[in-house]
Amino acid sequence: MVPFADVLTTYGSQLPGVTFYFDDQPHPKVEKTLGEYVSNRKTNAFNKTDAEACQWAAFDALKTFHQRAISEGGNAVINIHSYYKKNELSDPANYECHAGHVAAGVAFKGTVVKLAK
Repeated sequence: MVPFADVLTTYGSQLPGVTFYFDDQPHPKVEKTLGEYVSNRKTNAFNKTDAEACQWAAFDALKTFHQRAISEGGNAVINIHSYYKKNELSDPANYECHAGHVAAGVAFKGTVVKLAK
C-alpha cells in the first residue's frame, strides 16, 4: 500500500485542469457523469526503489485518467480506487501496488465527471 499523496506531490503539477478524488472523498456536486474507466499501468522497476516504481506507475495511470477526462469534457475523476487483477480495494489515502525486480504495476478504477464550480 502506497500513499496517493506521494504521487500527487511529485507529479500532480503535470496533470493540470483535472482534480482527483480518491475513494469516497467529498467533492463538489457532479453536473455530468462521463463514464467509469479502468487504468492498468506497469513500469520498468529496474534500478528503482519499490516506492519510485510504484509512484511512476500510479502517475501513468492518473495521466491516463487525466487524458480521458480532458477528451470527454470532464474536470475531475472521482471514486478512484485500486482495481488490481479486478479486485476492488477502496482506501482514500493509499493504493495497491505490486513491485518486483523487473516491473511494478497498479490498476485504478474511477469515474470521469464534470463537477460544478
